[in-house]
Amino acid sequence: MLGIVVRTENGARHVRVPEEQLATLVRRLEGGGDRFLVLTRVPDLPDVFAQTWRDPDGTYTLEHRDGAADRHFEATLDSAEAVIAALTGWARQDAGWADGPRWSLMDMGPVTEVPPPDLADGDRAELERRLREVLLGGYASRAELAEVAEEYLVTPDRRPVSRDQARVLADRLWLERVAEQAQWRGETDPERLTRAFAVLQDAGITAREHFTCCRTCGESEIGAEGGPDARGFVYFHTQCTDSAAAGGGLMLLYGGFDGSPLTTTAVGHEVVAALAEAGLRTEWDGDPGRAVTVTPLDWRRRLVG
Repeated sequence: MLGIVVRTENGARHVRVPEEQLATLVRRLEGGGDRFLVLTRVPDLPDVFAQTWRDPDGTYTLEHRDGAADRHFEATLDSAEAVIAALTGWARQDAGWADGPRWSLMDMGPVTEVPPPDLADGDRAELERRLREVLLGGYASRAELAEVAEEYLVTPDRRPVSRDQARVLADRLWLERVAEQAQWRGETDPERLTRAFAVLQDAGITAREHFTCCRTCGESEIGAEGGPDARGFVYFHTQCTDSAAAGGGLMLLYGGFDGSPLTTTAVGHEVVAALAEAGLRTEWDGDPGRAVTVTPLDWRRRLVG
């Protein structure tokens, strides 16, 4: 798998794709399936990306930015295969990946200094506390984190943080968290959870992480997530994520799509078994009216972006 996220014109997001899938996505540009692709790293890094699109004359424009506006380059390539080779090398971070194309430095104009927001110490501390809480959860993208930074302190008569200020603040805290997670080794508990959910999904139980804002919304929306052969469901909502990130364990909500207590109980046992197989411990007494709690839990979810 390549450590990248590929975003396509239709809004699809492909995470950690194999090389063959990246090649397929590039070749789709020939048939008009998409007009462009944007690649970012996992975890996402500010001002680091590559992108390509097919021009009307059949050539391809390829760009990459290497950490700042004055490191933004452009090249024209003649074929999809040349684009695939360049983007695959970029994704693998191969030495000399950029040696083939003839790059031109793009003039992105002057870089404007963004002043820090004018916040009282208490407001600044509260805003950063909330942003770090979101980062600990691990599901937000850089763009979503910046949106939280911009909106969190808004009142009917005041918007104290501009969009640019929010982006700068979010990126600073994002990079702090990226540096922290670089020290982690091996599989983490959230990754074990994702592995267990994938097993459940394959077994006909609709499994969703960080799904909706609360239990009421989750119960009303989970049915639309299930396929025609889904027997039941398991999920946790964003408030559950916050609790897990704060060290309180993770509450899982589950049930059968037929509404039967027997089916719900059976789904609960499958959930507990899948989690145990992944190396996670749970608390549940077999009562279909009670949630399954994953505990103890070391919540270190790696950022993607």
